[in-house]
Amino acid sequence: MELINIEGTPKTPTVSMDPNSGVVEIKGRSIPENSIEFYKPLVDWLDEYAKGPAAKTVVNIRLEYFNTASSKCILDVFKKLEVLKKNSADVIINWYYEEDDEDMLEAGEDYESIIKVPFKMIQIVD
Repeated sequence: MELINIEGTPKTPTVSMDPNSGVVEIKGRSIPENSIEFYKPLVDWLDEYAKGPAAKTVVNIRLEYFNTASSKCILDVFKKLEVLKKNSADVIINWYYEEDDEDMLEAGEDYESIIKVPFKMIQIVD
């Protein structure tokens, strides 16, 4: 399995997915021209990763903003993590949000209510 490293742009998040350490990070802004095209390699990678995951998978989501199209794709990513969890893998999702960003906190809570993987809400205080 290959490490995924995608450099962020003003419209796409920085993504790092390491099969050896089990650490997945998505941070920045997610408003790509084509969300499905952007997130497809991530979802495919998670399919492959699920065949032989690390003992513990830690997912750090630190998005400052994402659009509606991205939200569906992010849910697809979380659904893959839910499958990992069902298969007895240890999965932790850290959802970061700015201190005054109620919308981002609510988005994390909404995702947590949909999928059966515990989220840790982490407030970023500047």
